[in-house]
Amino acid sequence: MVAGTQRKHYMLGGKGGVGKTSCAASLAVKFANHGHPTIVISTDPAHSLSDSFAQDLSGGTLVPVEGVDSPLFALEINPEKAREEFRTASQGSGGGGGGGDGMKDLMDSMGLGMLADRVMQFVESQQYNMFTRIVFDTAPTGHTLRLLSLPDFLDASIGKMMKLKKKLASTTSAFKSVFGKEKKQQDVASDKLEQLRERMAKVRDLFRDPDSTEFVIVTIPTVMAISESSRLHASLRKECIPVQRLIVNQVLPPSASDCKFCAMKRKDQMRVLETIMSDPQLANLRLVQAPLVDVEIRGVPALKFMGDMIWK
Repeated sequence: MVAGTQRKHYMLGGKGGVGKTSCAASLAVKFANHGHPTIVISTDPAHSLSDSFAQDLSGGTLVPVEGVDSPLFALEINPEKAREEFRTASQGSGGGGGGGDGMKDLMDSMGLGMLADRVMQFVESQQYNMFTRIVFDTAPTGHTLRLLSLPDFLDASIGKMMKLKKKLASTTSAFKSVFGKEKKQQDVASDKLEQLRERMAKVRDLFRDPDSTEFVIVTIPTVMAISESSRLHASLRKECIPVQRLIVNQVLPPSASDCKFCAMKRKDQMRVLETIMSDPQLANLRLVQAPLVDVEIRGVPALKFMGDMIWK
């Protein structure tokens, strides 16, 4: 994962509460300490990167993380702020006309368009060029799957809207002098829709490129978490998202004492881990076990400690 200078993207996701943020942050620290200019981006509405790094990373802008060997930056994308900016832009371009409202309603109905749009704004920016490793701390499973399926949804939906717009334009050509202003507003909104569709196509290509992108599933050794991870992998395969690794977090080490609770808990976890070997969705993934530790993973030193155990 640290080899080569080609730019690579890693998306970490799974069930809520399994330690995605800690794993994502520790991977980012690992990359930075191996000489890669790195950025870790949170697309989770419940941001916790600041807690993981023990540093204020809020504000929606690039913030340098202290205490690593190479440049490491963090970016927390604020969905509510992005939503408001997107609404303002779409209303400004559409002037309150049908086209602008159509685009705004389409994006609001998904609740994710502004998030994907903000990600692509960053990818297309000059700042992006300095990074060779981009780590995404994604939202819990359902939210992430809707985000990953968004490009295809928008491509189909916007295509239908564009066809409808052309039909309406042909039937109202005789009224250009009367409705000239409204038509101009609709044309501007249509151009915005087309630009959005092109940007979403880039998102789709980025997510599905096996040479530059990998989705890492993070889970814990419980029946419910493993079942959700299996469904997640099935959905990711359907979306053609490359997946190679399954991180099983919070695995109890063998007990050196006569703690009966610890022994029973570990026995349960080992049974769950065995089910992974027979799961058709998970059996072929590279299984990485991350042990449960007796310290809070907070701050760069703790993240380096965790990364040395997971990302060997």
